[in-house]
Amino acid sequence: MTALTPGARRILDVASELFYAHGIHAVGVDTIAAESGVTKRTLYDRFGSKDALVAAYLAARDERWRARVTAAVEAENEPVRRALAPFAVLAEWVSEAPSRGCAFVNAFAELDEPDHPARAVIEDEKRWLRALFAAELARAGVADPDALALQLLVLHEGALVTHAVAAAPGAPAATEGAARLLVAAALS
Repeated sequence: MTALTPGARRILDVASELFYAHGIHAVGVDTIAAESGVTKRTLYDRFGSKDALVAAYLAARDERWRARVTAAVEAENEPVRRALAPFAVLAEWVSEAPSRGCAFVNAFAELDEPDHPARAVIEDEKRWLRALFAAELARAGVADPDALALQLLVLHEGALVTHAVAAAPGAPAATEGAARLLVAAALS
């Protein structure tokens, strides 16, 4: 993400909080501008459109998520722990603030136009996580890392949904245990 002016950073921060808390369609540019202390013109000058602001919100969230996951993976030496590191990060991530689930899944549900600029950000985030699982599983010696990577992605995403929708705070930890069993079975 390119460097933002202080005003653009304030707009993005406010929009990020509002989009995540209330949903993309429920939050208008008037509200974002007012809460940011800028004019709508400034918002449009900095981001061009609400659609571009939504894409920037998701890109910033993706950047933070990837940095945390990458750091957790790189902190591990043991291959299976590296492959499962995203689950540990997920448990930390959802415990830090009230969770409405996955911002990417929530946005995907709201953005039904395939050419919306945020859709590419959403799809890339999910592809990245699946590829990370596959690479680390291959490093661990799993015979079919792509198939298991898909299973781990499904578990990971399911943990987010279960944590938020079913109000099950233990879902990320339980899912990590299930992922560990799948990896162990693939290695035996």
